[in-house]
Amino acid sequence: MRTFAIGDIHGGLKALVQVLNQLELKDDDRLIFIGDYVDGWSESAQVIQFLMELSQKIDCIFIKGNHDVWCEEWLKDGTVNPVWYMHGGKETIASYEVYNDAHKKAHLKFFEQMKLYYIDASNRLFLHAGFTSMHGAEKEVFEQVLYFDRTLWEMALTMDKAIERDSKIYPNRLKHYHEIFIGHTPTINYGESKPMHAINVWNIDTGAAFTGMLSAVDVVTKEVYQSDPLTELYPNEKGRNR
Repeated sequence: MRTFAIGDIHGGLKALVQVLNQLELKDDDRLIFIGDYVDGWSESAQVIQFLMELSQKIDCIFIKGNHDVWCEEWLKDGTVNPVWYMHGGKETIASYEVYNDAHKKAHLKFFEQMKLYYIDASNRLFLHAGFTSMHGAEKEVFEQVLYFDRTLWEMALTMDKAIERDSKIYPNRLKHYHEIFIGHTPTINYGESKPMHAINVWNIDTGAAFTGMLSAVDVVTKEVYQSDPLTELYPNEKGRNR
């Protein structure tokens, strides 16, 4: 069985289809989506519908991102978080104009069933952003941290690779898992167009919300599959505001 981790999609259905076509999926493959399916490009509702149908054909695990939380709130009771509206929510609401109440209700259920994190049989952790508890993601007190935290990635980036895992100064946060796969912080912020690796953390958000590409990574071989830049796939749109 192959397992692929897929980064932040942000309404870019065309990019998602491109990446999935490259994977040449087999029946026993698994897809782990790292969150932020909506907000940015014009096809957020269409991405959700596509993923719901895809999950009927192949093993999929869906992690919840911060943008997904905001969209879920809106679908549930009409709440429009002002930060969300300014950072892609406006485009997401527009994408739902062609969907009826039954579709919206089904999409809400889909969001509600998403996981905050997932740990596979090889002790790989998958979550949207990070965690702060020295005891691991399972012990995180505030669930918002799991889809908002950036300190895990910042810490990994600044660590000296010469520090051994059994060292007293090696962060306890990183000792719990064989590897950690995250999104949330675009690698294009660091001038990198491909997924980045720091210590045992893999950041696979390659800026699909902005000028970057959507990426998928084979979690074993680390082979990377990427779409075209989203600005080329949606040339008449601006994407999400930073």
